[in-house]
Amino acid sequence: MSSNFVRFAITGFVGWMGGVTFEKWKNKSSVIAATSLEPVARSQVEPVPNATNVSQIMKFGIPGHNSIKTQENYVLSYDQRNRVAHWVFEHLTREGLKSNDQVDRSKCEFQEDTFIHPFFRSQNSDYKGSGFDRGHLAAAGNHRTRQELVNKTFFLSNIAPQVGKGFNRDKWNRLEKYVRHLTRNTYRNVYVCTGPLYLPREEPDGKKYVKYQVIGSNNVAVPTHFFKVIVGETDQREYDLEAYVMPNKVIEEDTPLSAFMVPIESIERAAGLLFFDKISRKTFRLINGRKVFPV
Repeated sequence: MSSNFVRFAITGFVGWMGGVTFEKWKNKSSVIAATSLEPVARSQVEPVPNATNVSQIMKFGIPGHNSIKTQENYVLSYDQRNRVAHWVFEHLTREGLKSNDQVDRSKCEFQEDTFIHPFFRSQNSDYKGSGFDRGHLAAAGNHRTRQELVNKTFFLSNIAPQVGKGFNRDKWNRLEKYVRHLTRNTYRNVYVCTGPLYLPREEPDGKKYVKYQVIGSNNVAVPTHFFKVIVGETDQREYDLEAYVMPNKVIEEDTPLSAFMVPIESIERAAGLLFFDKISRKTFRLINGRKVFPV
C-alpha cells in the first residue's frame, strides 16, 4: 500500500469533528498497518494554526484504526468484541486543567454510547453487582473546564471494569493525578494514551494462557492490566516519554509509581499498537526518566 494512500487516510481522519461515525473511512483504514507511518522530524510536528482539537490530540500518530470515535476532548478506538476501548487518547494543557467551580461531577451519569452498535455496547446493568468499578480511561478530572466535557467522559465506551478499592480509587487514581501534576507544573503539552491489556499467565501445567473474567449479559471483558503512555512537551519543544502498566488488582498503598514503569515496546507488543510513532524514539530527551543517547 502506497505511503500517499496512508497520508490521505490520516489527513481525512483529522479533518473530521467529534460524533462522525467514519463508517466508510474505517472500513478502508482498518487494513492500514500502523507500522506504515514514518517518524517525522520535530520541526514537522509543530501545532498547525487553526487546527481542530482532534488533529491536535492525534498529531503524533494513531495507535490503531479500528472503530474510531472522537469527542471534543478525547479520541478512542473501540473493541467491539470485548466491549472496552482498545485505547483512549487525550491532549492536556495547563489552560485545559483550570478549575471551573460551575462543573459538578455529581451531575454526571454513566450512559450507553449510542455511537456503538447495540450488539457491541456495554450497559450499566453489566456492572451492577459485578464487584467492579466503572473505571475511566480518559479521566474525568482531566476535563473539568465545562460540564459538557466532563459529562462526555462518562460514556461507557470510555469505561472499563476496574477493581475499586486499592486500584481505581487509589493507585490508578494516583497515576491520573500524577499526569495532571506533570501538565500543571512541567510541560506545556501532555499527550496521554490509556487502555486495557489482557496478558498471558503461566498455569500449573507449564503452559501460558490468556484468561480474563467477563461481566454482565453483554460479557464485558475485565482487563488483567491497564497501560498509560505519556508524552510531555517542554517549553523548549523537547519531548519526554513515560510508560506504565498496572495490574487490575489491589495494589499496596506504599508501592511507588516508578515500580510500574515499563519499556514502551513491551506495551506495544502486548497491545498490538504503536504509540507516538510520528516521533522518532531517538529524539526523546528522556524515556522513563533516563536520558536518551542518539545512536
